[in-house]
Amino acid sequence: MAGGWSRDGAVQEQIDASVADEIERARSQLAGGESAANCDECDAPIPEARRKAIPGVRLCIGCQSEQEKQDSRAGGINRRGSKDSQLR
Repeated sequence: MAGGWSRDGAVQEQIDASVADEIERARSQLAGGESAANCDECDAPIPEARRKAIPGVRLCIGCQSEQEKQDSRAGGINRRGSKDSQLR
């Protein structure tokens, strides 16, 4: 069901496009290649189990957690805009 001037299925197409964009963004952030022995940020040793589990890992768990926290604050793209912008 679409509303206004949009055609049927347009809302689902927006949802599908948002999901596809997020999957592509996540895949682009995956590391590849050889893992680092020491963290690129704090130079702490990266455990061998982590290096084997995540190929191409460059950060220790602490630095990775901090980076993910900062990334989550950045937020994503809301294709439909906020409710406030729709009510004006």
